[in-house]
Amino acid sequence: MQPPWRSWVHVTKLDPDRPFTPELVEGVVKSGTDALMLSGTLNVTQENLSRLLSTVKDHGLPLVVEPAGPEAVRFEGIDLLFVPSVLNSRDTQWIVGKHHDWVMKQQVRWEKVVPEAYIVLNPDSAVGKVTRADCGIGPREVAAYAICAERYFRFPIIYIEYSGMYGNPSVVKACSEALQDAILYYGGGIDSGKRAAEMAQYADTIVVGNAVYDRGIGVLKETVDAVQ
Repeated sequence: MQPPWRSWVHVTKLDPDRPFTPELVEGVVKSGTDALMLSGTLNVTQENLSRLLSTVKDHGLPLVVEPAGPEAVRFEGIDLLFVPSVLNSRDTQWIVGKHHDWVMKQQVRWEKVVPEAYIVLNPDSAVGKVTRADCGIGPREVAAYAICAERYFRFPIIYIEYSGMYGNPSVVKACSEALQDAILYYGGGIDSGKRAAEMAQYADTIVVGNAVYDRGIGVLKETVDAVQ
């Protein structure tokens, strides 16, 4: 039987470093999204992660933590830990180095871990800058990363991350056509039903984050309706 996360088509990403209210969280969990991902690049601590988790944990949606580093890892109170490796990083610590440190220092609950192969494509984003990602690559090069991730490294999730900007559909299409079994995630600039539907033609799972804070719950519901 396949794990439930393989059937998700819409995930909402909440950043522990951004302000939230109980009303916003209630709107998110009632939007129809399939799961909540607690994730951020900067200033994510156990304290602010715990605050956000305590607000969302009793609403019945699957809870995923996606840590930016070992300091943001936790297993208590969550369903899954999605652990990214940025394959197009120029710095190997974001591919395997931080992961090595994590395994050295912590008892890992592997039954909750799902590896993600990240391909970061917005050079102006925090994640692009922090990971020193090579963002100046086209569809063929991105698809090659996706093929390596799936068929060589056996990552179950390939994540095309434009982080705050709407990406190139031809890149996502190329990756979709290259993959056989891995689940293709897309995140970045999804702030309307039209954009959600466009990327959902190619990606298995659409991730919506900034629009929750910048555009409101109505737009989030619009993106859910567009892909479900």
